[in-house]
Amino acid sequence: MNTTISIPKTLRESLKEYGMKGETYSDIIYRLVQSAKQTQLQRILMDDTNTVDVKKALHNAKKKWQK
Repeated sequence: MNTTISIPKTLRESLKEYGMKGETYSDIIYRLVQSAKQTQLQRILMDDTNTVDVKKALHNAKKKWQK
């Protein structure tokens, strides 16, 4: 089932410019959404906030689990 969305003409023109020959607006929007999802996933996977390098992690583990 299709639906209609209202967008400004300037956005419609941008979509036309971004699209490739033969693509529908749905194709273009789908491709943009997939690209955005991939970019988000890459940012999450590559985020090094709150990470510890391997040497430090091993040092901490040995210190914590001393016999």
